[in-house]
Amino acid sequence: MKLVIVTGMSGAGRSTAMKMIEDMGFFCIDNLPIPLLDKLVELSVNLAELQKVAIGIDVRNGKGLSGIKDTLDQMDAKGIAYEILYMDAEDEVLLKRYKETRRNHPLAAGERIDKGIQEERKELSYLKSRAKYIIDTSRLLTRELKVELEKIFVQNQDYKNLFVTILSFGFKYGIPADSDIVMDVRFLPNPYYVEELRPKTGNDPEIQNYVMQYEEANEFLDKLEDMINFLIPNYISEGKNQLVISIGCTGGKHRSVTLANELYKRLDGKNDYGLKVEHRDIGKDAQRGK
Repeated sequence: MKLVIVTGMSGAGRSTAMKMIEDMGFFCIDNLPIPLLDKLVELSVNLAELQKVAIGIDVRNGKGLSGIKDTLDQMDAKGIAYEILYMDAEDEVLLKRYKETRRNHPLAAGERIDKGIQEERKELSYLKSRAKYIIDTSRLLTRELKVELEKIFVQNQDYKNLFVTILSFGFKYGIPADSDIVMDVRFLPNPYYVEELRPKTGNDPEIQNYVMQYEEANEFLDKLEDMINFLIPNYISEGKNQLVISIGCTGGKHRSVTLANELYKRLDGKNDYGLKVEHRDIGKDAQRGK
């Protein structure tokens, strides 16, 4: 029997994850009272249709949540194998999601939503400490979440609880506030000053060929890749769940896009953490009619 306990912060995508896991062949039960958890496990042993089970547990369990430690300890003592998937997101993201949906936080009790979020983190801290998988959905699209869950529960990959975003941007529009690492590539020749290249972007072969013809661009990527390969295992051991690597040029359209794409190609498929590339400012000049 494969048992997964799905938990995490309200608004972080736990219900969405449960639906996706159900589509992967799991029998899913949401908001199961914690005292019934070990009873369900005992029942599942002899039922073929309950050989892949996902249990949703959150703060709606109320005071029953305080008994989760004893319940898990009992399961450990009985040799019952289970995995905990913890869905998380940054406080600001959770607050924004609550405001957009106009929902009340289950622990807010008439107070501000951010107070409920802080209280929920305290309530769930034990489960997070025991989690085998932690997925931060702050910057994940629904389809990207599905990919990460498939890595864990379909492809059975060794998941490192880290999602890396490579983000291109333009300095004239400001440095992304959520950046962990910021790299400035304005030292490279700018295709903007080549008239026939100006309308194109770093997603076009002509711009890619122009930027990557310079030895400095390739040497920069070599050094950046080496640094990232050094940093990521240390970030993982520290417990970091999200890493944003921002690469900027003047307008975020040519050089930064090219190098972000090239870095993504170098890292993609070679590691067991999540990875995506985004181009924040690639279309802003066009939108402004420049």
